[in-house]
Amino acid sequence: MHDIDEGFFEKFLVDLLNTPSPTGYTEGAINFCEKTLSFIPGIKLERTHKGALLASLPGAEQGNERALTAHVDTLGAMVKAIKPSGRLLLTQLGGFAWNSVEGEGCTVFSSSSGKTFRGSILINKASVHVHGRQVDLKREDEVMEIRLDESVQNPEEVEKLGIGVGDFVAFDPRVEVVNGFIRSRHLDDKAGVACLVAAIKTLHDNGQRPVHTTHFLISNFEEVGHGAAAGIPPVVEELLVVDMAAVGEGQTSDEKFATICVKDSNGPYHHGLSQRLRKLADRNNIPYKVDIYPHYGSDGGAFLSAGGNVAVALIGPGVDASHHYERTHIDALKATTAWVQAYLLED
Repeated sequence: MHDIDEGFFEKFLVDLLNTPSPTGYTEGAINFCEKTLSFIPGIKLERTHKGALLASLPGAEQGNERALTAHVDTLGAMVKAIKPSGRLLLTQLGGFAWNSVEGEGCTVFSSSSGKTFRGSILINKASVHVHGRQVDLKREDEVMEIRLDESVQNPEEVEKLGIGVGDFVAFDPRVEVVNGFIRSRHLDDKAGVACLVAAIKTLHDNGQRPVHTTHFLISNFEEVGHGAAAGIPPVVEELLVVDMAAVGEGQTSDEKFATICVKDSNGPYHHGLSQRLRKLADRNNIPYKVDIYPHYGSDGGAFLSAGGNVAVALIGPGVDASHHYERTHIDALKATTAWVQAYLLED
C-alpha cells in the first residue's frame, strides 16, 4: 500500500475534530468534508435528504459496486429547559455518562439568533466549600447544568440572549497530538472519516482509482441509531463500515492497531466478507486485531435493520476510553487507512 500523507491526515483530523457536529447539527462538518473531497477528479458529491454526504468514485471495472461509511456526528446535548437560576438543563444526544463531560467547556448554538455562547457543564452542587464533596451524587439529567459565561441570573435574561429550548450544545474536543497519540473527544468517528478521506487522497496522489465503483457515505445520525439506515445506493453489493474499535479490559483492540469487529450487540457481521478482509490485511502486512464488542452498535447495524440486503463488515482504529475523553495513535490510523486502500484496490 502507498504511504499516506501524514501531514494532510493530521491537519484534516484536527480540523474536523475542532468542527462542532453533535448529532442533528452536523452541517459544518459535512461542508468541511465536502470541500476537502471536491478536488478529487471525477468524484461525485451529493447530499442525502437527511443531510449526509455521499461521495462516489467510478471504478476501473463495471459492476460489483461497493460502499464504505463512517459517521461525522458526535455525542452532544440540547437545551431542555432554562432554570430559574438562568442555568440550562440538558438532554443527551447519544449514549454517554454525564460524569464523562462534567467540568467540560461547551458551546451553545442559538437557533433564533445564530450566535454562539460559551459555558461549562457542571453538577448543580459543584462547590465543595458550599455543598461538601458530592461523590455519591448520581450524575443524571436533573442534576447537570450549563453555567453560561454571560451575566444572566434568570430565564428572562437568558432568553434575551436568544438561547432557548432545543438549542444544540457541543462539548469541547480538547485536541492534542503528543508522541504520535491523538487525544480528543469525538474520535468516534471522526478518526474513521479521516481514514476514508486519506485513502481517497492517497489513491488520487498515486494516479489510481478503485477497482469497483465505490460510494462513501459520511453519515450524520449514527449516534442516535439511524445514520446509514438510508443513503447507501441500492446498486451496492457490500458495505464496509469504518468506525472506532473499543480498547479496554477484556478486549483485544489496541490503540496502535486496526481492528476488525466480528460481532457487536446486534450480532455477528458477515463472516465471508470479514474473512476476505482478514486475508487482505495479511497479504498487505497490515497490523490488526480481531474483536467483539458487547456494548456497541454501528451504521452497519442501522443499514441491516432498515432492510439492507448486502454483506456488511466493520474495521477501525483502536480508540481508548470510547465515549469519554478518547485517544488513539497514528499507527492505528495508518493501518486502518491502508486496509481501506487495499479494499478499494481489491479485484
